[in-house]
Amino acid sequence: MNAAPADQIRLLDLQAIDSRLDQLAHRRRSLPEHAEIDQATADHTALTSLVVAAQAQQGDTERELAKAEADVEQVRARAARNQQRLDSGTGSPKDLENLQHEIASLAKRQGDLEEVVLEIMERMESAQGRVAELTARLEHSTVVLREAEGRRDASFAEIDADVEKVKRDRETVAAVIPADLLKLYTRLREQQGGVGAARLYQRRCEGCRVEFATADLNVIKAEPKDAVVRCENCGRILVRTAESA
Repeated sequence: MNAAPADQIRLLDLQAIDSRLDQLAHRRRSLPEHAEIDQATADHTALTSLVVAAQAQQGDTERELAKAEADVEQVRARAARNQQRLDSGTGSPKDLENLQHEIASLAKRQGDLEEVVLEIMERMESAQGRVAELTARLEHSTVVLREAEGRRDASFAEIDADVEKVKRDRETVAAVIPADLLKLYTRLREQQGGVGAARLYQRRCEGCRVEFATADLNVIKAEPKDAVVRCENCGRILVRTAESA
């Protein structure tokens, strides 16, 4: 393939632009906020699960407390009714004696149930505290996540603006490069890790950093000025300039 020396030199300009685009893409992928967001998201998910579990436990305790209080109230109501019957003196002595025994049993039963209520109330207080603590931590994790996302998005906007400017520059340079030369460059760039054209600086290919032996360098020098030379080591387009040996 042949191409005017000026067009070949323009490949170096295009390569510099493409390398800049690659750097911007790498910077976008490598923002520290990505790791922050991943960690904050994991923390938020874990805390959400803990809050749900704590709320469920609190709900279970609330129902347990309501049942225990209902049991106390039921015993208290029955003891009150029995006391009224006893106070009225209605019934046989045996019945009244049985009422006294039952009232005593109900008092014991009420005392036991009230102890249960107190124990459940302590657990309820602990469950409520746990929910409040986890909810506060969840709210904080939400703030941390949103702030990290905000910083990421701001960096995205800055990088994307740079990308758009560099792309416009690329279009300007690519538009004046012959189609066949541009096609070869593009193919080699895809094959060679993003670098399709490299300058021959003195005796060295700046693509693979290999220095040419004198004999090989003489072969390159002997090529016509418009010949598109390829590096024998890496295969990239080797652009000769005034700084080439």
